[in-house]
Amino acid sequence: MAARLGPRAVSGSPVGRRWRRLRRDPMRVVTFLALLAVSGVMFYPFVFMVLNSLRSEQQYLNGHGFSTASWGELFRALPVGTELLNSTLVCGAAIAIILTCATGAGFAFAKLRFRRQTIIFLLIIGSMMVPVQAIIIPEYVNLATVHLVNNYLSAILVYAALGTPFATFLMTAFFSGLPDELIEAGLCDGMSHRGAFFRVALPMAKPALATVAVLQFIQIWDDLLVGLLFLQEPTNRTITVGLGVLSSGRVVSVPVLMAGSLISALPAVAIYLFFQRYLVSGLTLGVNR
Repeated sequence: MAARLGPRAVSGSPVGRRWRRLRRDPMRVVTFLALLAVSGVMFYPFVFMVLNSLRSEQQYLNGHGFSTASWGELFRALPVGTELLNSTLVCGAAIAIILTCATGAGFAFAKLRFRRQTIIFLLIIGSMMVPVQAIIIPEYVNLATVHLVNNYLSAILVYAALGTPFATFLMTAFFSGLPDELIEAGLCDGMSHRGAFFRVALPMAKPALATVAVLQFIQIWDDLLVGLLFLQEPTNRTITVGLGVLSSGRVVSVPVLMAGSLISALPAVAIYLFFQRYLVSGLTLGVNR
């Protein structure tokens, strides 16, 4: 009896039902294979980076063998701990400024009414269309005039200025999706608009805040151009700037560079994976309301 019930049990299992659906709809198979191929293409650089970071220079040239020699050379060539700390400091401060400015501006654009509101909002959105390469030299000249180059504050201010327009757009879209009745109820209870913002709107905006924080963290952490211009002192360099300087020499050790790239990539990957659920919900919450 067990032998007769075996195939039926298998066919009734979730795997069996999924296989039957795939046989009835060949496009599912094509889609699955296409996604599998794309995943392989996307994961190959990461696998290449991991494998070659575990090889010495000679093993990399020979194409076989593993060792941790490249990691020792990396820590001798770069102050990795200091550069990671610098990256964390710059990211954290810039994100704090972005969140502070974007949440207040987003609430104002979504729930308040003031003169030339639409024009100001369009100007903020339009600033997102300006490439950073077009404004980076004027920014450098302006900050150099007030002696703010080659320190953390210059990079923090530039990152905050570049990230605030998109964050404002995202927070405006989220707050626009909140029912006006919630804000009006708070006003009827004696709250001011400031109180309604802090006590009603802001606690409900946690998914949007997490989305902005994750997106800005990935962008700032992986950026090279701003850090290379505004953090030129060896003690102030971020990890991406340190890797850029390391790769600018006449002789570049690929395994050492792969080890440094892996260290640089892991925090951004970890943040994305940890907050992935909040990231998706934050990007779609304002649309679904």
